[in-house]
Amino acid sequence: MKRLTLTLLCFVSSLLSAQGLGNKKETTAHSSKNRSLLSVHQSIEQETDKIFNKLVNIRRDFHENPELAGKEKQTQEKIKKYLLDLGIEVQTEIYGHSVVGILKGGKAGKKIAWRSDMDALPNDYPDPEIFKSKIKGIQHGCGHDIHMAIGLGIAEVLAKNKKELKGTVYFIFQPEEETFKGAKEMLHNGLLSKIKPDEIYGLHVTATPVGQIMVKPNEMFAYQKRIRIQLKNGLSEEELNGLAKKISNSLLRTSDGGKPWELQSIVDPKLGLTNPDTIFKDYLFADGKFNIYSKNNESVLENYLYKTNASNLDKIIPAIHKIIEGSGYKEKLLSVSFIQGNPTVINDEKLTHLAIEILQNLYGKQSVASDYGQVPFFNDDFAYFQQKIPGVYFFLGGSNFGKGVIAMNHSPNFQVDEESIRTGVKSFSSLLMERLNSN
Repeated sequence: MKRLTLTLLCFVSSLLSAQGLGNKKETTAHSSKNRSLLSVHQSIEQETDKIFNKLVNIRRDFHENPELAGKEKQTQEKIKKYLLDLGIEVQTEIYGHSVVGILKGGKAGKKIAWRSDMDALPNDYPDPEIFKSKIKGIQHGCGHDIHMAIGLGIAEVLAKNKKELKGTVYFIFQPEEETFKGAKEMLHNGLLSKIKPDEIYGLHVTATPVGQIMVKPNEMFAYQKRIRIQLKNGLSEEELNGLAKKISNSLLRTSDGGKPWELQSIVDPKLGLTNPDTIFKDYLFADGKFNIYSKNNESVLENYLYKTNASNLDKIIPAIHKIIEGSGYKEKLLSVSFIQGNPTVINDEKLTHLAIEILQNLYGKQSVASDYGQVPFFNDDFAYFQQKIPGVYFFLGGSNFGKGVIAMNHSPNFQVDEESIRTGVKSFSSLLMERLNSN
C-alpha cells in the first residue's frame, strides 16, 4: 500500500507543480480530483487483497480439473456461476463453451473487453504442484487457469466499484485457444453483433519474474510460417538431407550470433526481452530439422520458420528458390509455398503507450518493463480479436527463481507463483477503470 500511495502522491505533486500557482479554485479542484483517483485505486488494491485467497482456490480448482479445447463444459459452469453471483449479466450461447460477462457501470461511457482463455493441454508432464491434475493426460501447462482466476478477479473488483465506472466492461472467457480456433469462431458466430467493445485487453503468464508486466507496441511474437518444398523424385536421402541443411543455414539470421530458439534466454538480463540489444529482436530461423517424406511420386520437405520482420516475409520463398537452383536441383523443383501461417499478436501502438503510462503512474515505473523482442514458437489467437478491435496483450511474469518456480509454458514442471494473480487483478482492474473513465 505504501508504494502505491507514495507513487501516486509524487505523480499528483508533479502535476500540481506543472500547473504553477494558478487559480486557487482550480488548484483545489485538481487536488480533489487526484485525491479521488488515489482513493479509487487504493480501494482496488484493498479489494484485490481481500479476494486473493478465494482466487487462489478457484485457480487450483481449475488446475485440478482441466478440460481440453472444445470440452470446457465444467469450466464454463464455474465461470458462469462466479459471474452471476457478482450480479453480472452472462451470455453463453455465442460459441462452444464460451462465457461473456457484461458489467454495466453506473454512468454512460465507452465499452472495453477483457479476454481470458480457458482450455488446458493434452500432456502428462511432471507437475510439481500438490494440486495436480486429476485427469490423466490433461494439464493446465500453459497458465490458462491463472488467466481465468485473474479475469474473475478483475470482474469482482470492478463489480464492487460499479458506481465509479463510466461505461461497460465485457469479460470474454474464450475456449479453444490452444487449437487457435476459439477467438475466430466467436467472431464468426456473431460476437461483435452482441457486444461492441471499443478496446480489448488480455494477458499471458510467462517465464519472466513474478509480478513483472511486460509489453510493447506492435508484434509480441514472431511470425510463424510453415514452408513446403516439393521436388520430383530422384534425390537420395543424403541429397535431401543435405539440401534441407543448406536451406536452414542459408536462411539463418540472428543478432550477434544469438540463439533465439533457446527460450530460456528470454529472462537473461543481457540476452533477454528487457535488453534493448536482445537476441530476440531480429532473426529468421528454421525449427530444427526439416520433415522429409515422399508423397505422390514427389519428395517433400516441410518445416516451420520463425521471423521477426513482416516486411521481409515475401522474400523467403524467392530466397529458397535461389538456394535450390544454386545447389543444382533446378530441374527437380516443383514448388515452394507457405502452407500455414496464423496471424500474430500485434498491439495497438497508441493504446499500448496509454496503458504503460497509466500503470506506471499508478504503480511506479518499475511496474511495467519494456519488451524489445518477439518471442518465437508461441502465439495466441487473441490476434483475431485485434484484427477487429484495437487491443493490447501483456506478458505477466510467473516465475520465482528463488523458490525454483519456473513458468516456462508447455514444459515439464511448469509452475506459476500465484502472487502473479494479485498483480494481474490489481494492475488491470486499475487499467480498465482508468480507460473507462478517460475521455
